Amino acid sequence: MGEWAQLSGRLSGLLVGGLLLTITMLPPATAEVQLLPQAAPELDQATLTDVLAVFKQADDALLARDVDKLMALYSEQYNYHGLKKADMRKVWTNLFDEFHELSNAHHFSRLTKVGSGSKTIIEVTCTGRLSGLSKTGGLHVPIDSWYEEVHYMTFEDGQWRIRGNIGDSPRIMPFGTSPHPLF
Repeated sequence: MGEWAQLSGRLSGLLVGGLLLTITMLPPATAEVQLLPQAAPELDQATLTDVLAVFKQADDALLARDVDKLMALYSEQYNYHGLKKADMRKVWTNLFDEFHELSNAHHFSRLTKVGSGSKTIIEVTCTGRLSGLSKTGGLHVPIDSWYEEVHYMTFEDGQWRIRGNIGDSPRIMPFGTSPHPLF
């Protein structure tokens, strides 16, 4: 039993040391946008560039912790299961109050143009994550993650903006789905 206690103590020390090493090696605030090959075959280059620029602007605002710049990227008609643009301002403000060293990644697998003229929507299928260092707990934690979520973009006031859901979506989400209102 004495050997087991020594081995257990050493393993525990290694695990704690490794955990501390991992925590201290985490990068400061970072942002990543990746467009997978052949993700947007039907979009013209100008539209693709403009849509990707919105996510780059979002990343820049996130890293700068600038709620006003983030909010400028949301449509005035933003609606995500009942959350409006004003609600998103509160969400981002609370996130910036609780977390620092935010890290964000978007991996776009498909961009599709739906509709035409002023009713055109770009559906951006994305897998990604948002994490940060908690000011309260001192740990780097996942804040949000998503798989094959569709970001809806609408053209408003000369710029593509984050729209939320399309049409009348239920306020209560279907079983097995998690909310992803941030982008």
